Amino acid sequence: MSTTSTTPRALTKGRTRRADADDMAVASFVMGLVGLLVFNIVLGPCALVLGGLALARHTSRPRRALLGLALGAADLIVLATLVTTGGTVSWNLAG
Repeated sequence: MSTTSTTPRALTKGRTRRADADDMAVASFVMGLVGLLVFNIVLGPCALVLGGLALARHTSRPRRALLGLALGAADLIVLATLVTTGGTVSWNLAG
């Protein structure tokens, strides 16, 4: 007879769902922040998805997840502005 536990905590080897959600909130914030400068076409949607998942999984850092959502949306707004004004998807600092 086996005495091993099949609880979710035992299956994740110490990682909890909340810890994963906290990591998602931080990743969302970082991706949204970096996405304002580079790769906003990729990092913006990733920040939105990770921020939403972190909130859905009840992160202990909801403000960071909300900031990630806001920055991800800002990434897409910057992208739309660049496309409509300059016809490009990248920054052009040289006049």
